[in-house]
Amino acid sequence: MITRKVRKWEKLPGKNTFCCDGRVMMARQKGVFYLTLFLIIGTCSLFFAFECPYLAVHLSPAIPVFAILLFFFVMAMLLRTSFSDPGVLPRALPEEATFIEMEIEAANGNVPAGQRPPPRIRNVQINNQIVKLKYCYTCKIFRPPRASHCSICDNCVDRFDHHCPWVGNCVGKRNYRYFYLFTLSLSLLTIYIFTFNIVHVVMREFHCLTVLEVLVCFFTLWSVVGLTGFHTYLISLNQTTNEDIKGSWSGKNRVQNPYSHKNIIKNCCEVLCGPIYPSVLDRRGLMQEDSPVSATSAAPSSSSISNPVPQTMKTTAALIPNEHTPEDAKPSVAASAEKSPSPKDGDPPAPKVPPLASPETDVETSIVKDKTH
Repeated sequence: MITRKVRKWEKLPGKNTFCCDGRVMMARQKGVFYLTLFLIIGTCSLFFAFECPYLAVHLSPAIPVFAILLFFFVMAMLLRTSFSDPGVLPRALPEEATFIEMEIEAANGNVPAGQRPPPRIRNVQINNQIVKLKYCYTCKIFRPPRASHCSICDNCVDRFDHHCPWVGNCVGKRNYRYFYLFTLSLSLLTIYIFTFNIVHVVMREFHCLTVLEVLVCFFTLWSVVGLTGFHTYLISLNQTTNEDIKGSWSGKNRVQNPYSHKNIIKNCCEVLCGPIYPSVLDRRGLMQEDSPVSATSAAPSSSSISNPVPQTMKTTAALIPNEHTPEDAKPSVAASAEKSPSPKDGDPPAPKVPPLASPETDVETSIVKDKTH
């Protein structure tokens, strides 16, 4: 058996795809993401090709320069959101899952047959507010606060906001600020292109491509600007889309949001300017995988183990007179004579002494033979 080093992303569960040796992490459903790229790049290309030359000459050369900078910022935020780990939580190891199951069974006791077991929930206190941690039957863990399991990516995501098909990834703890900056900058870019398209139509004759850009920007404007406004509202309250849809902190039963600072500026600073947490997946870490090898390749290394030198040979080799053996370990002539029985009349001649015997033993053997004859 030999070990082959593989990256950990190759063995990660879930429905994510990885590229560039684990550096890029996305969802498997990326068709809408490609549509997003096509709409942004296509609209900006038409604007740079037809409107910007005329506007740079007749209005200001700063118009295309600012549009290019804004375009690159939008693309950077989009790729940063789409290609990053949103905060996926690793699943429990088999030993950990077994230990958690034993803890749950010990806490719930024996449930009678036919009765439904109690829900697997743990309570923690955050800012004097009780928050329930739910158990994930897929990942075999108690999810941290604000985490949820994405059914599309089949992974638990920390501070799960939503799964966005437009960016081809989940939006969570590690990429939410980039998602918000993407929607905000895309709104500014859409408004910018829409405005100067109208200016170009007014200043110049009717052009079909310009009208096409105006229509695309008009319909994009409502959705993108509306999405940006909705997430601005959530950031001001320090909420997530998942919490808003479920009504987790709607005020019912006197349940308040324990994560809100009751201040819009503090909430915005925490979400947009807080620390960037490292990924807990270790996607590019190395792990060893056993793989079988042929017997011929393993023969040189295993020959010494399968055919060891017998212990008797090691013991007798040290009794050869030519070896440097301690004096007390060498056998005496008398001892060898006592151990070798004398032959009797009628018995067959004694066999020859093995080569390992000493010269003194050979002399005594020849004397005994002469006496018998």
